[in-house]
Amino acid sequence: MADPDRVLDDYDSPWKEALEQYFPAFCAFYFLLAYAGIAWERGYEWLDKELQQVVRDAEVGRRYADKLIKVWRRDGVETWMLVHVEVQGQYEAGFAERMFQYYSRLSDRYRRPVASLVVLTDQRPNWRPSRYRQALWGCELRLRYPVVKLLDYRGRDAELEAHPNPFALVTLAHLKAQDTAHDPTTRYQWKRRLVQGLYERGWERQDVLELFRFLDWMLRLPDADEDRLWVELQQFEEQRVMQYVTSVERIGIKKGLQQGLQQGEGRILRRLLARKFGSIPDWVETRLAAATPDQLENWSERVLDAATLGAVFADA
Repeated sequence: MADPDRVLDDYDSPWKEALEQYFPAFCAFYFLLAYAGIAWERGYEWLDKELQQVVRDAEVGRRYADKLIKVWRRDGVETWMLVHVEVQGQYEAGFAERMFQYYSRLSDRYRRPVASLVVLTDQRPNWRPSRYRQALWGCELRLRYPVVKLLDYRGRDAELEAHPNPFALVTLAHLKAQDTAHDPTTRYQWKRRLVQGLYERGWERQDVLELFRFLDWMLRLPDADEDRLWVELQQFEEQRVMQYVTSVERIGIKKGLQQGLQQGEGRILRRLLARKFGSIPDWVETRLAAATPDQLENWSERVLDAATLGAVFADA
């Protein structure tokens, strides 16, 4: 029997937002060599649409985020390069081969150096795919890429809580979300602790709001517990004569969470439709953009048996 108090976690949207908000911090925390090699003062550019065009036909597993970023090198070479970030949420037998496919396609398309950075957030301690190799009759091809395993941070709670990098908090929140998936009481305690810790790190108010939003997203609670936590948070702010998250902002964060969840459902349905029917026409994109959560759920169920796109959306 399903647990009525269980809230389904969504890791996809918060990881995407955290990457977009704090990409330099992401590199500084997980991939120091890449961080040192990028000329951050020259800025960087997101190439998400370009990534989708390159990898559209590739078989995919469960990823929490994949991003393509145009950056400039710091080593005196006057050129830009590409950083492909992959946050992988579950075991995938052909993961290393897929990373090679992406690397090869990006390199062929742009004729630029490519750096592939991987964060594994699954719960298999021994699954650490970090290289791909082909060999035949003396010919050999290899790709090696750096891999971070979130499980390696388990048990380092105090270190992560004290670390000034936002991705220390992202790491700890993700681990606690996994650990408390069936334990709302412990999750409540950790969410309260991490939210209150935001005020003690010396971050700017906007960073507190952004990371509050991330924690709200990652460590979801039943509505009654969310309301109780909000009351405690208001009391906490009053005791310290500070107000970071107003009632209006709290409502906005909650709406943003709901909208993000809906967008996540839409992305999944779009992938299913593309996999079964090929390219997505404009009228389908329009329907998806305006859909309610109930409609997205109904359409997702129809995809399995529908023979045409029209059958998926008929009488919806």
